[in-house]
Amino acid sequence: MQSITVKHIRLHPIAMTLVERLRTSFGEEPFKAAVLVELETDNGIVGWGESSAEINPGYSYETVGTALHVLSEFLVPLLLGKTINDATEVPALLDSVRGHPLAKHALEAAVWDALAKANGVSLAEAFARHLPPEHKPKGYATVGVSIGIQPSVEATLVIIEKRLGQGYERIKLKIKPDWDVQLAAGVRAKYPDIKMMLDANSAYTLADVEHLKQFDEFNLLMIEQPLGYNDIYEHSKLQPQLKTPICLDESIHSANDFRLALDLGACRILNLKPARVSGYTESLEIYRLCVENNIPLWIGGLLETGVGRAANLAFASLPGVTLPCDISATDRYYNPDITEPPFVLGEHSRIAAPTAPGIGVEVQRARVDTAVQRWRTEYPYRTMYNVVL
Repeated sequence: MQSITVKHIRLHPIAMTLVERLRTSFGEEPFKAAVLVELETDNGIVGWGESSAEINPGYSYETVGTALHVLSEFLVPLLLGKTINDATEVPALLDSVRGHPLAKHALEAAVWDALAKANGVSLAEAFARHLPPEHKPKGYATVGVSIGIQPSVEATLVIIEKRLGQGYERIKLKIKPDWDVQLAAGVRAKYPDIKMMLDANSAYTLADVEHLKQFDEFNLLMIEQPLGYNDIYEHSKLQPQLKTPICLDESIHSANDFRLALDLGACRILNLKPARVSGYTESLEIYRLCVENNIPLWIGGLLETGVGRAANLAFASLPGVTLPCDISATDRYYNPDITEPPFVLGEHSRIAAPTAPGIGVEVQRARVDTAVQRWRTEYPYRTMYNVVL
């Protein structure tokens, strides 16, 4: 692989208007916020990464404000001027900074993109080079769609009908206490055979075990992260009491976390969000663990723009990703996105992974500028607006 030398890194905090807001058990963001990382090499190659930090510390303790602070003050200086032969070198370069996986992911993703472009390969091909020969990309990812908390079961059914009509074959419903069993029952009454899962976003405790057992009657693909966002132990106590597979999300931040979850029997399925585990290097290690242990794997989403969506699609096209992923078509979230071309849902609930070098889509700078200006206009923090290093 041809190496790259990092010359400049620019940070773009953005705010994107969502086609539809997504309401979960911990609230609703007014718009999509993120920090885009633009990395330029000494040869003029530009790589892009995305930190999907939110405005508020809900899903993660990281926010756009913390990402800008940690990236500009601590992480970016560790990469400037460095010659990098392989993107898997990045975690070690950033290791002196503890935590902040979403920020680290954005930098590492930009390096993956730049290196893939420098070597004329797609990001999916770049990932596959770190796996056994039989793990060549499929060229597509099978995907599903996530539906936020609605005012009624009837309103939920209307949206499900719309999504099924668009071609999505797996439905994920956000739930919370007092909005769960009646929702699942209502949906199953109308759609007894659809692929359906529930996502609790850590809204329950082990004291709710008898209540959670009721989900076993609904033939679910899984229930995602029912207990604490940082918990593995109590999930290991819950899983043996349920027929429904538990899928872990928020509590898995590294390959070692996942090894612990497997040893304790805390889950039967994994939702892997590369941003949550600091990047694609750690994601590849977790991918290998899933393959070795025959654990069903899917790639989750954080409402990424086309920058992060393209990279996640590349990873989701690997053959060890065996369940529908939360990487819906562009028009589910943005009109327009900041990249072209848009991602379109095809037959069999699939989206094609880009084949051009790197992330395989073109960043539209005028749209980035508009999103940065929107961030400045709707800015919720008393701190820096934009950073150029």
